[in-house]
Amino acid sequence: MMFDHDDPVLILDDEQCWKLLEHTQHGRLVLNAAGVMDIFPINFRAHDGRILLRTAPGTKLAELTINENVVFQADGITSDEAWSVVVKGTARVLEHSADIAAAEALNLKTWIPTFKDFYVDITPSTITGRHFRFGEQPERY
Repeated sequence: MMFDHDDPVLILDDEQCWKLLEHTQHGRLVLNAAGVMDIFPINFRAHDGRILLRTAPGTKLAELTINENVVFQADGITSDEAWSVVVKGTARVLEHSADIAAAEALNLKTWIPTFKDFYVDITPSTITGRHFRFGEQPERY
C-alpha cells in the first residue's frame, strides 16, 4: 500500500478490497428486519466477487430471509496499520444442489461445533475500503 506522506488514510479500490477479504476469515454481518438492526460476528469466505457464510436456523437466517439487503464488514489490525472493508449487497440462501456443492468445495468451517446447514451468498452492490497508518495526532501550528 502506498500512502501519501501527509495522509494516513488510503482509499482502497475494489481489487485491493477483494484481496484483503480473500485473506480474511472473520467479519460482521448487519441485518435489518422490521426496523430492528442486528449485527452478527461471522466467519466467511470471499470467492469470485461474493461473500459466503454458513448459518443455522435462528435469528440471522430469519432476518436475512425477511430483508435480503445486508451490510458486511471485515477489518485487519497490525501494530502500525489497519484496514476496513464494507460490502453492501443482497443475501440469499443457497437452495440448488450445484450451488451448495460449489460452496462446500470452499471448505468453509464453522467457528463452533454446531450444525450450520445453510449456506448464504452475499452479492455485493458496493464495496469500499480504507487502509490506515497509525500515528500520533499532529501538532497544530
